[in-house]
Amino acid sequence: MLRNYWGEIKDPVHGYIYITKDEKEIIDSFPIQRLRRLRQLAGSEYVYPGANHTRFEHSIGVMYLAGRATENPAISMHISSEEAEAVKIAGLLHDVGHGPFSHVFEHLLDKELHKTHEDMTRWIIGSSELKDGLGKLGFVPDEIGKLATGRLRRVGRAFLDQIISSAVDVDKLDFIVRDTYHTGAEYGFVDIFRLIHALDVLDNSLAIDVGALSALESLIIARIESFKSIYFHRVGRAAQIMLAMAMEKANSDLGLTSFKTPEEYLAMDDYTVWTRLKDCEKSEEIIRNLEKRKMLKCAYERTFYEKDAMVSSVFSRETHRKQLQAEIAKEAKVDNAAVIIDVPTVPSVPYHHSGLLEAEIPVFHKTEEGKAFQRVSEISKIIETLQGFINILRVYTSDENRDRVSVAATKVLGDIPSTAKISY
Repeated sequence: MLRNYWGEIKDPVHGYIYITKDEKEIIDSFPIQRLRRLRQLAGSEYVYPGANHTRFEHSIGVMYLAGRATENPAISMHISSEEAEAVKIAGLLHDVGHGPFSHVFEHLLDKELHKTHEDMTRWIIGSSELKDGLGKLGFVPDEIGKLATGRLRRVGRAFLDQIISSAVDVDKLDFIVRDTYHTGAEYGFVDIFRLIHALDVLDNSLAIDVGALSALESLIIARIESFKSIYFHRVGRAAQIMLAMAMEKANSDLGLTSFKTPEEYLAMDDYTVWTRLKDCEKSEEIIRNLEKRKMLKCAYERTFYEKDAMVSSVFSRETHRKQLQAEIAKEAKVDNAAVIIDVPTVPSVPYHHSGLLEAEIPVFHKTEEGKAFQRVSEISKIIETLQGFINILRVYTSDENRDRVSVAATKVLGDIPSTAKISY
């Protein structure tokens, strides 16, 4: 039975979510309520009109799935009731460090402060009103902050972190079904509860029963398709690039990264920053263009399926990208600022697709002696194939410069294979 029951929240994805009085106390705090004013997929609404859901409902969903994971008998036998509740609260708080427009603000955090939203999450949990609120409820704020970002690293308890942050964690399980639901860009059914029920603890770490292999394959396929059609959609990325440019141009005037306290940081959300950007002379034009849906245009796109030294450098090094941007701009006879190279590895891209594929996903099979680990790529040709290298490179510019930049980019970066050509 749910201890300290308060009530329920009706979620469009998971149905009724029952919460305790303690959970309600945290949900009603300002850092969590602020998440109502941070869109989950800022920029995607220019492609999918329904993509206006927020970090708030996602956080509620992650808390719920974290609870379902700890209720799994194979996990509950390894975990105390206090640890189970801590995992739920950590799931609820895992995104409180996001800035305005979610991942788009990560661009500024990284460039100006060398921080990530996970760094901000730990800071807010340990220094804002959440610190006192968690303390009153019997939690240790520093531990909750580390657990919320997968960095508790308690000896013999690695699975606690992995419920929140791993190759197949409750964060990913929620956003993959929630984002496809709100965009309508759904690619097959993903049975996330089959995956949750297939979890077990082996050698202090989470692993998935090989009997749930088909559900795991479905998740990975949906993840990659969602990356291409939602998170790295060329029009959605145009909007996100424009927002990132607006914030970078206006930062010296607006002081978006000059906050000193959690309260100053938390005062920024999609609404307040949009208004300030609109009123700032340096960013006003970009915001006006977004209001009219006058977007940057994709002048060049190429997908790479094989590793190459030059290509890898473009994806990993900003200095190399800037050099190529300058070459393309010179060839096209436009200003350097008129050319933008976009790759999936920049901080402003939501949910890089390789996050699910870089590490070997731990699976196990049952034997007469017990349970044994197995490499998932050895038993699934689908996963083995999808773990191959794939990256997308795009060049953006204004509508009036698109033809010239397209010709220049093709000359500098190489002809686009006929199979990779896109529709403008």
